[in-house]
Amino acid sequence: MGSNRTSDSVSLECLCLKEEDCPSPTQPQASGDEFDTDLESDEKEESDKEMSIPDVYLQACKLVGVVPVSYFIRNYDSTTVNLNHHGLGPLGCKALAIALVADVRINTLELADNHIQAEGAKYLVEMLRVNFTVKHLDLSDNFLKSAGAEHVAKVLLDNISLRSIKLSGNRFTDDDAKYFADALLTNSRMKELDLSHNEFCGKGGEHMGQLLANNEGLEVLDLSWNHLRMKGAVALCAGLKVNMMLTHLDLSWNGFGNEGALAMGEALKFNNTLVHLDLNNNRITNEGVGTLCRGLEFNDTLRVLLLAYNSLTVEGALALVNVVKNTPRVALEEINICDYLDQRKLRLWDFFRNIDKDGTMRVPGADFRKAVQVSNYTLF
Repeated sequence: MGSNRTSDSVSLECLCLKEEDCPSPTQPQASGDEFDTDLESDEKEESDKEMSIPDVYLQACKLVGVVPVSYFIRNYDSTTVNLNHHGLGPLGCKALAIALVADVRINTLELADNHIQAEGAKYLVEMLRVNFTVKHLDLSDNFLKSAGAEHVAKVLLDNISLRSIKLSGNRFTDDDAKYFADALLTNSRMKELDLSHNEFCGKGGEHMGQLLANNEGLEVLDLSWNHLRMKGAVALCAGLKVNMMLTHLDLSWNGFGNEGALAMGEALKFNNTLVHLDLNNNRITNEGVGTLCRGLEFNDTLRVLLLAYNSLTVEGALALVNVVKNTPRVALEEINICDYLDQRKLRLWDFFRNIDKDGTMRVPGADFRKAVQVSNYTLF
């Protein structure tokens, strides 16, 4: 096993550096006579000891011309290494990738906000082809763009150890979404994918819908802070409708609107795995909440529904209360419409405590309406 690891190490290092500069994990001494004595053999074995990870890293930094990150040298033997905001750049990432080829300790590698760009992503991809220890990888805010998306997609195809990857804020576009959809078509090992703060619109939503329809492993998907609306939102919901694995979906700060809410309501009629849905700030009005509620009537798995910062009034709030009150199969435990309450300087707990006179934690619809009227809340 050790010899295989060394062989892989040498191969990647020669790929990343000039062959004559390649830092070898072993330091063999030149042999003397053709036939060694036992003593000479022992001395040779001693000299053939592998270099440590820090030694390889320091030599790689010297060869590529970057300043070593002392934090990595001090913490290389930890299972989690956080190198966020260290300004690595592509070459710093190159040196790190060389050092990690033979590493068997680090399972969480955080490299957010290092401006590694597509070039740095390429070096990481080469490393991850032979390193099967890293399970969680954060490459957020690294200006990867389209070329970087293509490189990362190769990791999702080839690597068998990764379980979660964060790719937030990398300026991925609609066409880039296809790389991830295609790569995860047959990858059931990846459990968490963060593609938030990117630039997915209509086509991006279609590709994400295909991902959800075909993938059989993903459990957590974050698509918040994109531009998913209209056709893109509808296509994504169509994929969710037939998905059988996803449990957490974050779609906050998009533009689903009532059209997307209608499609989501339809998806919730059939999806029986989703437990957490975030639709905060999606331009959804009372009409959209009404169509969501019609879908909730057939759903017995969703437990958390976040709808803060949408254009809801009393009508929308009543629709949510009624679907929970009148539909025994509904499993909702948390509904967040905090903007509706915040704008009226009202705390949710105080509001319901004043209505719930008998302390049963159950509020009849008539009492709710009366409390709203007494508080002078009117429909807009």
